[in-house]
Amino acid sequence: MVGSDVELSCIYTEEKSFDLNELYVYWQIPRTGSKPEPVTYYLGWNSSTGHDNNRYKDRAQMSLDSMKQGNFSLRLYNITPQDEQKYDCLVFRKMTERILNVTVTLHVAANYSMPVVSAPTAAPQDEELTFTCTSKDGYPRPNVYWINKTDNSLLDEALQNSTVSLNAQGLYDVVSVLRIRRTPHVNVGCCIENVLLHQNLTVSSQKGSEPTPGTTVGNTDIPGDAEAGRSRTLVAAIALLLMVVVGVAAGWWCKSRCPGRRGYYTGAQAARPERGFTAAAGCAWLCSQTSPHSTP
Repeated sequence: MVGSDVELSCIYTEEKSFDLNELYVYWQIPRTGSKPEPVTYYLGWNSSTGHDNNRYKDRAQMSLDSMKQGNFSLRLYNITPQDEQKYDCLVFRKMTERILNVTVTLHVAANYSMPVVSAPTAAPQDEELTFTCTSKDGYPRPNVYWINKTDNSLLDEALQNSTVSLNAQGLYDVVSVLRIRRTPHVNVGCCIENVLLHQNLTVSSQKGSEPTPGTTVGNTDIPGDAEAGRSRTLVAAIALLLMVVVGVAAGWWCKSRCPGRRGYYTGAQAARPERGFTAAAGCAWLCSQTSPHSTP
């Protein structure tokens, strides 16, 4: 994986002990028709290691203790996409006896970002919808598919135009544009496939549809949501208005029955136990607040 460390294996198992002063170890990248590209080396006669290639300086290392036991493996640090190469391990004893000649192929991978699918762009009178899917910072080069989420069938590749480019980090960015005929309830998905990692990242264009594991859903608005919201607001407003009308009518009825408004005073009344706030009790309270004979 890009940014991680890796060990390229080169082990001689027929002997268990080696004299480092007799060994010559070379790690290099073979080149067709030209000299190999050195990565690092060990020269036993002066007990030194070196890096002829600045690209691998401080990133390639062999263990002297391991070489004494026949393990000539190479440790590479902070892997980049440019490290995806074939590497030759050559081991000699006293420059005349070749002990090992091993070729190791290094494959490099990086996870793509979660795809982002744009909402369809089209005027109401247009018969064609346009979707855009973007993903970045992956490796190796991806495969891009558009899916009809109604039946999970693949859409014709002729309907899409995908652009894949290398960014400054040596990783791939992808932009794919899909153009399809307008149909009711359109729901498509964009799939970015990383073959080396056996990974598919799929995102749907419709909000509210079920995403596959490890994916996210796009941000397409559903017109019915806004209409439903307006309907709920209207119903709430009508209910509030009815409550106000009922309250005013009840207040008028209570005031019309207050004794003080008929011009007589009934005198002190015997105290009665309270039984809760009933409609009659509410009227009595209102009369006590509005009667001209009530005591402040």
